[in-house]
Amino acid sequence: MKNSVLDLHGISHDQVDRVVENFVLLNQDRIPLEIICGNSQVMVNLVISVLDRIGCENFERVDYGTIMIRKL
Repeated sequence: MKNSVLDLHGISHDQVDRVVENFVLLNQDRIPLEIICGNSQVMVNLVISVLDRIGCENFERVDYGTIMIRKL
């Protein structure tokens, strides 16, 4: 089964909070989830901040710019 993927290319920093939270909560039954942040460290930090806020228990950076969520 293929992972559910959110690609944040083209998403502005001020949209990240809403987009990531919606993606994770609407797809929580499809774990693992993959979020592609790209080369922006700011974007990576924003995504990690959202994951911390919504209580993600297990996520990791698997490649530079990609975060894998394994458990909520």
